[in-house]
Amino acid sequence: MDITIDLVPTIGEGRALVAWLLASFVVTFVVTRVITRMIASGRGPFRDTTIGGVHIHHQVYGIFMMIGAGTLMFTYRPEAPWAEVLAVVFGAGASLTLDEFALWLRLDDVYWAEEGRRSVDAVMMAAVVGGLLLIGSNPLNDADAGTGAPLVALNIAINLVFAALAILKGRNILGLLGVFIPVVALVATCRLARPHSFWARRRYKPGSRKLERSLRRFPPGRLNRWDKVVDWLARPPAPPRIDPAAPPVVEFGPAVAHADAPDPATPGTVDGAAPGGQSGKG
Repeated sequence: MDITIDLVPTIGEGRALVAWLLASFVVTFVVTRVITRMIASGRGPFRDTTIGGVHIHHQVYGIFMMIGAGTLMFTYRPEAPWAEVLAVVFGAGASLTLDEFALWLRLDDVYWAEEGRRSVDAVMMAAVVGGLLLIGSNPLNDADAGTGAPLVALNIAINLVFAALAILKGRNILGLLGVFIPVVALVATCRLARPHSFWARRRYKPGSRKLERSLRRFPPGRLNRWDKVVDWLARPPAPPRIDPAAPPVVEFGPAVAHADAPDPATPGTVDGAAPGGQSGKG
Protein backbone atom coordinates (compact mmCIF):
# COMPACT_ATOMS: atom_id res chain seq x y z
CA MET A 1 0.00 0.00 0.00
CA ASP A 2 1.40 3.37 -1.04
CA ILE A 3 1.00 6.28 1.34
CA THR A 4 1.46 9.79 0.00
CA ILE A 5 1.79 12.76 2.31
CA ASP A 6 1.43 16.24 0.85
CA LEU A 7 3.38 18.73 2.93
CA VAL A 8 2.38 21.66 0.70
CA PRO A 9 -1.33 22.41 0.33
CA THR A 10 -2.66 22.07 -3.18
CA ILE A 11 -4.33 25.07 -4.74
CA GLY A 12 -7.17 24.21 -7.06
CA GLU A 13 -6.90 25.17 -10.68
CA GLY A 14 -9.66 27.72 -10.36
CA ARG A 15 -7.82 29.53 -7.53
CA ALA A 16 -4.28 29.43 -8.90
CA LEU A 17 -4.68 32.85 -10.51
CA VAL A 18 -6.05 34.21 -7.23
CA ALA A 19 -2.88 32.98 -5.51
CA TRP A 20 -0.64 34.75 -8.01
CA LEU A 21 -2.73 37.93 -7.81
CA LEU A 22 -2.77 37.95 -3.99
CA ALA A 23 0.98 37.30 -3.72
CA SER A 24 1.74 40.11 -6.17
CA PHE A 25 -0.68 42.41 -4.32
CA VAL A 26 0.92 41.87 -0.91
CA VAL A 27 4.55 41.99 -2.11
CA THR A 28 3.93 45.17 -4.12
CA PHE A 29 2.31 46.87 -1.13
CA VAL A 30 5.22 46.05 1.18
CA VAL A 31 7.83 47.15 -1.37
CA THR A 32 5.89 50.34 -2.12
CA ARG A 33 5.66 51.30 1.55
CA VAL A 34 9.38 50.68 2.02
CA ILE A 35 10.26 52.83 -0.99
CA THR A 36 7.91 55.68 -0.04
CA ARG A 37 9.32 55.75 3.48
CA MET A 38 12.85 55.91 2.06
CA ILE A 39 11.83 58.80 -0.20
CA ALA A 40 10.13 60.68 2.63
CA SER A 41 13.15 60.23 4.92
CA GLY A 42 15.66 61.16 2.20
CA ARG A 43 17.39 57.78 2.21
CA GLY A 44 18.29 55.53 -0.69
CA PRO A 45 18.43 56.17 -4.43
CA PHE A 46 14.67 56.61 -4.95
CA ARG A 47 13.05 59.98 -5.63
CA ASP A 48 9.60 61.26 -6.51
CA THR A 49 8.71 61.27 -10.20
CA THR A 50 7.96 64.72 -11.58
CA ILE A 51 7.07 65.53 -15.20
CA GLY A 52 6.68 69.16 -16.22
CA GLY A 53 6.45 70.22 -12.60
CA VAL A 54 3.62 67.73 -11.90
CA HIS A 55 4.21 65.03 -9.31
CA ILE A 56 3.23 61.63 -10.68
CA HIS A 57 1.74 59.47 -7.94
CA HIS A 58 2.27 55.73 -8.09
CA GLN A 59 -1.44 55.14 -8.33
CA VAL A 60 -1.17 56.39 -11.94
CA TYR A 61 1.06 53.43 -12.80
CA GLY A 62 -1.31 51.12 -10.99
CA ILE A 63 -4.34 52.32 -12.93
CA PHE A 64 -2.65 51.75 -16.28
CA MET A 65 -1.40 48.33 -15.15
CA MET A 66 -4.91 47.23 -14.18
CA ILE A 67 -6.42 48.57 -17.39
CA GLY A 68 -3.80 46.86 -19.52
CA ALA A 69 -3.89 43.52 -17.71
CA GLY A 70 -7.68 43.42 -17.56
CA THR A 71 -8.05 44.30 -21.23
CA LEU A 72 -5.58 41.62 -22.33
CA MET A 73 -7.17 39.01 -20.07
CA PHE A 74 -10.71 39.61 -21.31
CA THR A 75 -9.69 40.02 -24.95
CA TYR A 76 -7.34 37.07 -25.47
CA ARG A 77 -8.16 34.71 -22.56
CA PRO A 78 -4.54 33.50 -22.47
CA GLU A 79 -3.43 30.16 -21.08
CA ALA A 80 -0.51 29.52 -18.75
CA PRO A 81 1.95 31.07 -18.24
CA TRP A 82 0.58 34.34 -19.67
CA ALA A 83 -2.55 34.16 -17.53
CA GLU A 84 -0.37 34.06 -14.42
CA VAL A 85 1.73 36.96 -15.73
CA LEU A 86 -1.38 39.08 -16.22
CA ALA A 87 -2.62 38.13 -12.74
CA VAL A 88 0.69 39.32 -11.26
CA VAL A 89 0.52 42.59 -13.22
CA PHE A 90 -3.11 43.18 -12.21
CA GLY A 91 -2.36 42.45 -8.53
CA ALA A 92 0.59 44.85 -8.54
CA GLY A 93 -1.50 47.54 -10.21
CA ALA A 94 -4.34 47.09 -7.73
CA SER A 95 -1.87 47.40 -4.84
CA LEU A 96 -0.33 50.61 -6.22
CA THR A 97 -3.79 52.09 -6.72
CA LEU A 98 -5.24 51.14 -3.33
CA ASP A 99 -2.07 52.29 -1.58
CA GLU A 100 -3.23 55.81 -2.44
CA PHE A 101 -6.91 55.14 -1.78
CA ALA A 102 -7.15 58.15 0.54
CA LEU A 103 -5.76 60.40 -2.19
CA TRP A 104 -8.33 59.57 -4.84
CA LEU A 105 -11.06 59.50 -2.20
CA ARG A 106 -10.30 63.00 -0.90
CA LEU A 107 -8.63 64.45 -4.03
CA ASP A 108 -5.76 65.64 -1.86
CA ASP A 109 -2.24 64.41 -1.10
CA VAL A 110 -2.82 62.97 2.37
CA TYR A 111 -0.49 59.98 2.05
CA TRP A 112 1.28 60.58 5.38
CA ALA A 113 -1.57 62.48 7.03
CA GLU A 114 -4.11 61.00 9.42
CA GLU A 115 -6.57 60.58 6.55
CA GLY A 116 -3.95 58.52 4.73
CA ARG A 117 -4.56 55.65 7.13
CA ARG A 118 -7.61 54.86 5.02
CA SER A 119 -5.26 53.67 2.29
CA VAL A 120 -3.75 51.05 4.58
CA ASP A 121 -7.24 50.02 5.70
CA ALA A 122 -8.30 49.55 2.08
CA VAL A 123 -5.21 47.50 1.20
CA MET A 124 -5.51 45.23 4.22
CA MET A 125 -9.23 44.68 3.68
CA ALA A 126 -8.58 43.80 0.05
CA ALA A 127 -5.91 41.34 1.20
CA VAL A 128 -8.41 39.74 3.57
CA VAL A 129 -10.89 39.31 0.72
CA GLY A 130 -8.18 37.81 -1.47
CA GLY A 131 -7.21 35.37 1.27
CA LEU A 132 -10.80 34.27 1.78
CA LEU A 133 -11.25 33.75 -1.95
CA LEU A 134 -8.00 31.78 -2.03
CA ILE A 135 -9.22 29.29 0.57
CA GLY A 136 -12.44 28.80 -1.34
CA SER A 137 -14.91 31.09 0.44
CA ASN A 138 -17.67 32.30 -1.83
CA PRO A 139 -20.47 34.54 -0.54
CA LEU A 140 -22.49 33.85 -3.72
CA ASN A 141 -22.16 30.08 -3.65
CA ASP A 142 -25.07 28.54 -5.52
CA ALA A 143 -23.95 24.92 -5.37
CA ASP A 144 -27.10 23.98 -3.47
CA ALA A 145 -29.36 26.02 -5.71
CA GLY A 146 -32.12 24.51 -7.78
CA THR A 147 -35.53 24.18 -6.23
CA GLY A 148 -34.22 26.16 -3.25
CA ALA A 149 -32.70 28.97 -5.32
CA PRO A 150 -35.05 31.68 -3.94
CA LEU A 151 -34.21 30.62 -0.37
CA VAL A 152 -30.48 30.72 -1.12
CA ALA A 153 -30.84 34.19 -2.66
CA LEU A 154 -32.77 35.41 0.40
CA ASN A 155 -30.10 34.02 2.71
CA ILE A 156 -27.35 35.80 0.78
CA ALA A 157 -29.31 39.08 0.79
CA ILE A 158 -29.89 38.93 4.55
CA ASN A 159 -26.23 38.17 5.16
CA LEU A 160 -25.14 41.13 3.03
CA VAL A 161 -27.51 43.40 4.98
CA PHE A 162 -25.95 42.31 8.29
CA ALA A 163 -22.47 42.86 6.83
CA ALA A 164 -23.43 46.36 5.70
CA LEU A 165 -24.84 47.20 9.15
CA ALA A 166 -21.62 46.01 10.78
CA ILE A 167 -19.58 48.29 8.51
CA LEU A 168 -21.89 51.22 9.29
CA LYS A 169 -21.18 50.58 12.97
CA GLY A 170 -17.48 50.99 12.31
CA ARG A 171 -16.78 47.25 12.48
CA ASN A 172 -15.15 47.16 9.07
CA ILE A 173 -13.15 43.95 9.41
CA LEU A 174 -15.95 42.00 11.06
CA GLY A 175 -18.38 43.27 8.45
CA LEU A 176 -16.04 42.24 5.66
CA LEU A 177 -15.53 38.79 7.14
CA GLY A 178 -19.27 38.58 7.61
CA VAL A 179 -19.75 38.72 3.85
CA PHE A 180 -18.13 35.30 3.71
CA ILE A 181 -19.05 33.98 7.19
CA PRO A 182 -22.69 34.82 8.07
CA VAL A 183 -22.35 34.34 11.84
CA VAL A 184 -19.60 36.97 12.05
CA ALA A 185 -21.82 39.61 10.42
CA LEU A 186 -24.68 38.84 12.80
CA VAL A 187 -22.45 39.11 15.88
CA ALA A 188 -20.87 42.36 14.64
CA THR A 189 -24.30 43.88 14.06
CA CYS A 190 -25.34 43.19 17.65
CA ARG A 191 -22.22 44.79 19.11
CA LEU A 192 -21.74 48.41 20.13
CA ALA A 193 -20.95 50.90 17.36
CA ARG A 194 -17.77 52.95 17.39
CA PRO A 195 -18.44 56.56 18.53
CA HIS A 196 -17.36 58.16 15.23
CA SER A 197 -19.08 55.66 12.95
CA PHE A 198 -22.00 56.52 10.69
CA TRP A 199 -24.34 54.48 12.90
CA ALA A 200 -23.29 56.27 16.10
CA ARG A 201 -23.58 59.73 14.55
CA ARG A 202 -27.12 58.98 13.39
CA ARG A 203 -28.44 56.74 16.16
CA TYR A 204 -26.57 57.65 19.36
CA LYS A 205 -27.84 60.98 20.64
CA PRO A 206 -25.50 63.27 22.62
CA GLY A 207 -25.61 62.34 26.30
CA SER A 208 -27.31 58.99 25.65
CA ARG A 209 -26.23 55.85 27.52
CA LYS A 210 -25.20 54.12 24.31
CA LEU A 211 -22.91 56.97 23.30
CA GLU A 212 -21.35 57.06 26.77
CA ARG A 213 -20.79 53.29 26.62
CA SER A 214 -19.28 53.64 23.15
CA LEU A 215 -16.90 56.38 24.31
CA ARG A 216 -15.83 54.25 27.28
CA ARG A 217 -15.34 51.26 25.01
CA PHE A 218 -13.45 53.25 22.37
CA PRO A 219 -11.86 56.27 24.11
CA PRO A 220 -9.97 58.81 21.98
CA GLY A 221 -6.46 57.63 21.21
CA ARG A 222 -7.16 54.01 22.05
CA LEU A 223 -5.60 51.55 19.62
CA ASN A 224 -6.69 47.98 19.09
CA ARG A 225 -4.56 45.33 17.42
CA TRP A 226 -5.71 46.31 13.94
CA ASP A 227 -5.06 50.02 14.56
CA LYS A 228 -1.52 49.26 15.75
CA VAL A 229 -0.72 47.51 12.48
CA VAL A 230 -2.19 50.38 10.46
CA ASP A 231 -0.31 52.94 12.58
CA TRP A 232 2.98 51.12 11.99
CA LEU A 233 2.44 51.17 8.23
CA ALA A 234 0.96 54.67 7.92
CA ARG A 235 3.12 56.60 10.40
CA PRO A 236 5.36 59.07 8.53
CA PRO A 237 9.10 58.49 8.88
CA ALA A 238 11.21 60.75 11.03
CA PRO A 239 12.58 63.74 9.08
CA PRO A 240 16.26 63.50 8.20
CA ARG A 241 18.66 65.30 10.52
CA ILE A 242 20.45 68.26 8.98
CA ASP A 243 24.19 68.36 9.44
CA PRO A 244 25.33 72.00 9.91
CA ALA A 245 28.68 71.16 8.33
CA ALA A 246 27.09 69.69 5.19
CA PRO A 247 27.42 71.63 1.91
CA PRO A 248 24.43 73.55 0.56
CA VAL A 249 21.74 71.56 -1.25
CA VAL A 250 20.98 72.52 -4.87
CA GLU A 251 17.59 71.51 -6.29
CA PHE A 252 16.86 72.95 -9.73
CA GLY A 253 17.84 76.46 -8.74
CA PRO A 254 19.99 78.50 -6.38
CA ALA A 255 21.69 76.84 -3.48
CA VAL A 256 19.47 76.32 -0.46
CA ALA A 257 21.46 77.04 2.70
CA HIS A 258 20.88 74.95 5.78
CA ALA A 259 18.89 76.55 8.55
CA ASP A 260 21.71 76.12 11.05
CA ALA A 261 24.38 77.75 8.83
CA PRO A 262 24.93 81.46 9.66
CA ASP A 263 24.84 84.03 6.91
CA PRO A 264 28.33 85.56 6.68
CA ALA A 265 26.96 88.76 5.10
CA THR A 266 24.65 89.46 8.00
CA PRO A 267 26.14 88.72 11.42
CA GLY A 268 23.67 87.45 13.97
CA THR A 269 21.17 86.23 11.40
CA VAL A 270 20.39 82.78 10.04
CA ASP A 271 19.62 82.37 6.33
CA GLY A 272 18.14 85.81 5.95
CA ALA A 273 16.15 85.53 9.18
CA ALA A 274 15.89 88.43 11.54
CA PRO A 275 17.63 88.23 14.92
CA GLY A 276 15.73 86.05 17.33
CA GLY A 277 15.00 83.32 14.80
CA GLN A 278 12.03 85.06 13.12
CA SER A 279 11.74 84.94 9.34
CA GLY A 280 12.43 88.18 7.56
CA LYS A 281 10.01 87.36 4.73
CA GLY A 282 6.89 89.18 5.80
